[in-house]
Amino acid sequence: MLDALSRLGLEVKYLDPATAFYGDTLDMTELRRGDDGVVYAAGDTDLVLRRPSTVPRGGVHTHFAFSVPAGEYDDWWDHLEPGFDLDEHVFGDARSLYCYDPDGNCVELGQTNVDGPGIDGIFEVVLEVEDLGRAESFYTDLGFEPVDRGEDRVRTRLQGPMALELWEPHLGLADARGGLHVDLGFEGDPAAAREAIGDAACAVEPVDDGVRIRDPDGHYLTVTDA
Repeated sequence: MLDALSRLGLEVKYLDPATAFYGDTLDMTELRRGDDGVVYAAGDTDLVLRRPSTVPRGGVHTHFAFSVPAGEYDDWWDHLEPGFDLDEHVFGDARSLYCYDPDGNCVELGQTNVDGPGIDGIFEVVLEVEDLGRAESFYTDLGFEPVDRGEDRVRTRLQGPMALELWEPHLGLADARGGLHVDLGFEGDPAAAREAIGDAACAVEPVDDGVRIRDPDGHYLTVTDA
């Protein structure tokens, strides 16, 4: 019922340093700009940077992963290493680098099977949750499938339109934290999503072409027609 990740919203304190990081340092394409926000293209997903004003505000302390072509990875490391304290982790045959944006979000650039050039999608988002079992049940009802559980940390990894990691509060890889009140947008079937969650959501409201759901931990999911 959720076909694709259409939006990840981040809350930023000041637009200038945020746009310098995403627009200049990461060379992302700007799609549109307003007084309180800027939207960049991450493949087919919009990365929305917004100052705190209306709701959903956008996530804070969010850990998420950009897709980059495998062959570009070393160039990205060389580009970012002089200005950032980079960390690296290897997952199978794929490498990922980690750094922090000006607002404290942990940004991962990982080797994936994308065309590029440059950032070409978002393949993972982390949410902080209070009760892992409750959160896992909520997202499996929406069609995500658990694929891994942490042995040394309380976390579950699920696969859907992208990888979704649910963490009870802790510091993860590269001291990343799970995001607070993260704003996610999906293309999919709004009516099916509304029916699937039943009474488990904190709030549900109609929006243009879809529905906005607030999950049991306060994260926002907006589902609009594909």
